[in-house]
Amino acid sequence: MSEVPIIDAHHHVWDIGRNYHPWLRDEPMIPFRYGSYAGLRRNYLPSDYRADTKRFDIRATVHVEAEWDPRDPIGETRWVHEIAEREGLPNAVVAQAWLDRPDAAEVLAAQAAFPLVRSIRHKPRAARSPAEARRGEPGSMDCATWRAGYAHLERHGLHFDLQTPWWHFEAAAALARDFPRTLIIINHAGLPADRSPEGLAGWRRALELMARERNTRIKISGLGTHDKSWTVALNGQVVRDAISTFGPARSMFGSNFPVDSLVASFDEIFDGFDAITTEYDAPMRRRLFHDTAAEVYRPAMPEHR
Repeated sequence: MSEVPIIDAHHHVWDIGRNYHPWLRDEPMIPFRYGSYAGLRRNYLPSDYRADTKRFDIRATVHVEAEWDPRDPIGETRWVHEIAEREGLPNAVVAQAWLDRPDAAEVLAAQAAFPLVRSIRHKPRAARSPAEARRGEPGSMDCATWRAGYAHLERHGLHFDLQTPWWHFEAAAALARDFPRTLIIINHAGLPADRSPEGLAGWRRALELMARERNTRIKISGLGTHDKSWTVALNGQVVRDAISTFGPARSMFGSNFPVDSLVASFDEIFDGFDAITTEYDAPMRRRLFHDTAAEVYRPAMPEHR
């Protein structure tokens, strides 16, 4: 890969021997968009991440909540801070909070008190397909209870990492307009799993709708598709369309490791991002690989690596 510093805007660490992640521990395994995820049912710690990324100039990383026990959302944040203090990464955290629960305000206040927390992720209720999408469902971005929880983000200066399929972006755009001082970071490029011409056309229209709201950013990550390997041929146009819609100043790359190890190595993903973006000049590539993430997540840069 070309020499460019990287802030990995989306990865996870976990210790499933010590901590409870239901999806990684319980049986039966849940349906997953990549197919079987049995290969993820192992510890993934900073030493594993560094082994996977040894070819690259990783300056900082962002841990995104990893479906830790929902009864204890603060537990993951506390544990990740212990890891960061000892290992020098991660350098920013997207924490868990359930916005439609009665304790949302209390949990958000507690999460905001941790020095590395920059954003919150809670996946709103979503339909399985565009044909099934309905506005106003309980637990969705239209839900009054969910929005009441969301309203607390601004008070604490927290962003929102939005993971939902693109067919819910009409509701997401309304959320962005109604809460203009809360930054929304679209996770996994809006989940463009349907790569048919019709599916991609719908995804592009949804991205254009979101890009009109200036308090939005896009994270290009998690681009694997069911039972297919990550390749430039498969993902190149998706990456280019996301960047052209939002612009490099509002776009950033994430590995989604170790989850995306199901579809590719770290080398394959970031070499792919490198190959896809050769048309951009050096300042724009630095925006994509480093600067946008630095501005959004303000990572605490490690003193040692």
